[in-house]
Amino acid sequence: MAISPSPDPLLSWIVRPGIARPARSAALALAFAAIFLASCGKEPPPGEAPEKLVLAPVSFTDLPGWAEDRAAEALPALNLSCGRLNGQPDARPVGPGGLAGTVADWRPACAALARVPAGDDTAARAALEAWFTPFKASNNERETGTFTGYYEAELRGALFPGDGYRAPIYARPADLVTVELGLFRADLTGKRLVGRVQGGRLVPYHTRAQIEGGALGDDSRELLWSDDPVDVFFLQVQGSGRVRLPDGTERRVGYAASNGHEFYGIGRALLKEGKVPPGQASMQGIRAWLRAHPGEAEEIMQRNARFIFFRWIDGDGPIGSQGVALTPGRSLAVDPAFLPLGVPIFLD
Repeated sequence: MAISPSPDPLLSWIVRPGIARPARSAALALAFAAIFLASCGKEPPPGEAPEKLVLAPVSFTDLPGWAEDRAAEALPALNLSCGRLNGQPDARPVGPGGLAGTVADWRPACAALARVPAGDDTAARAALEAWFTPFKASNNERETGTFTGYYEAELRGALFPGDGYRAPIYARPADLVTVELGLFRADLTGKRLVGRVQGGRLVPYHTRAQIEGGALGDDSRELLWSDDPVDVFFLQVQGSGRVRLPDGTERRVGYAASNGHEFYGIGRALLKEGKVPPGQASMQGIRAWLRAHPGEAEEIMQRNARFIFFRWIDGDGPIGSQGVALTPGRSLAVDPAFLPLGVPIFLD
């Protein structure tokens, strides 16, 4: 499945690319199971065990609603993910620690899915059952969790500043460096560092406040300008969106990179300081408060040090972390430190 760039993890069920029926007996780790990702990547509360993916083999008949699901609707997303895998070397591991085998293990399963006639739920279900083995997924012993909805933000923008368009949306800076730590140590697969080189050393990249204060200098790469800094902030929270230009045309922008800093939900600050009452720290409530308090909005937004850079997206979108277009109702955000991008997941 395609994966959203959203940092929020989820909860559901998983399935590993299964046993190739011919002469193979090595099951891949793909799981149609309930995914534990509700709090992955976050520090557990005191006294609780660290986040840990636990997989237990089950049968397809154990999946609630499996027989009734319109399985063919998932194939476009799976085929897009397979397309990404097919362009990689056979020996490349899929997922943290090779949880889902290697790219070579996936090739016959992907080929079988590609041959399923469009809209044929029976054939789609049969192909998935033939090539995959289901596992129930949990976070230690926790089998439930939280997942979030995703939407494509819309805002007004222009290719040049002026006439009220003053809030820049930046492309990825030339000096931003991303380090995949798994290339250096297998136990760090899925973890990365983002920074810039200064004096021969990798140092953290500029924070939101520093960037908005001019830290990019002459190296800034403005993609376009918006007429509303609050809209730009929420575009960064979402990671992609559509921009309506002054001539009425629309263009899509998508995630290009982040500055590597931790995301901080400013609703937390607004609640803690009594700026919004409990129950009103939703996206709509936060947006309304920021617009009603322009003198305080910039400082509040800068408490979220994380900053997102964008690129133009032509064609289908928005684009997820795997680099393919998301499929409405069939794409799911996962934490790559625990689960492979592109793994089929069946949500209960």
